[in-house]
Amino acid sequence: MAVVCLGLLVADVIERFIVGPLAWLLPSCRTAILHPWIQAMAWLGTRPIAVIGGAHMPFPPVVPFEPGVLIVMNHQSLFDIPILIKSLRPGYPRILTRKRYARWIPLISHLVRVYQFPIVNPEGTVSELRRSFRELKDAAQTSTVPLAFFPEGTRTRDGEIGRFRTKGMAVILGARPWKVYIMVVDGFWNVARFKDFIGGVGELRGRMELAGVMEWTDPEADPRPFVKEMREVMVQRLADMRAETSVA
Repeated sequence: MAVVCLGLLVADVIERFIVGPLAWLLPSCRTAILHPWIQAMAWLGTRPIAVIGGAHMPFPPVVPFEPGVLIVMNHQSLFDIPILIKSLRPGYPRILTRKRYARWIPLISHLVRVYQFPIVNPEGTVSELRRSFRELKDAAQTSTVPLAFFPEGTRTRDGEIGRFRTKGMAVILGARPWKVYIMVVDGFWNVARFKDFIGGVGELRGRMELAGVMEWTDPEADPRPFVKEMREVMVQRLADMRAETSVA
């Protein structure tokens, strides 16, 4: 953890004074600049935990880096984010992010701005929430890179698939047709809190699998049946993964 934290502080300076300005000054080279940087940050957030801490970090399935790709994934810990990022090779996603992560967090807050992550504030006023949903729809319609969404909205306490926050999903699905890559992770929920992580990182055995790919073709359609089906796919795949682990 000390190695990771020190690395994040150094990376924050590099990102603010080199990576961010370069991406702004050279828009035609934006992907070439931002892809290796965010992949390096994903490596920093996972590799020392594996090499020094003894955790098992999964090698994620590959998702294509192209417009109209939506990645939907359950949320068990902060490790979900760097693992999701590593699924795009080359490229990077724009991840729907809570407003509090865009403030005062070394590296992360600036990264949210540089990579133009859509921001929502579920605890905000009604007018603020409406504005964030309008901005989310605009981002979904115009994004030339994949969009990623954790539909549970927060980390689960028991590792099970939680209740979906359907409003954000409805806004995204109403913006355009999508090819939806459904990802499921497991093995991280019991180290979601810092005190659990310190005592249990050596026992961490994470998995990540592609549960399926679904086509969303009609932005005008009612998204509720589609969202329900996605959740059922995730629930079933998580159950299968756990059954396979118990047999092994």
